[in-house]
Amino acid sequence: MTRVVLAAAHRDHDTSNNAGTNLAAFCQRCHMIHDRPEHRRRRWATLFRRKASGDLFRGPYA
Repeated sequence: MTRVVLAAAHRDHDTSNNAGTNLAAFCQRCHMIHDRPEHRRRRWATLFRRKASGDLFRGPYA
């Protein structure tokens, strides 16, 4: 027997939107697959901000 842990996922990735229609119960694997595009977008935004702040203090893309 395999034990599966369910996680609540926000369909629109907005954690302030807790409407029942916006929530879904996913296994951990499916939750990560659902969130993958959002994680990529946030990672890109973080790297972009770090490079931009580096421009202010150390020159372009230091």
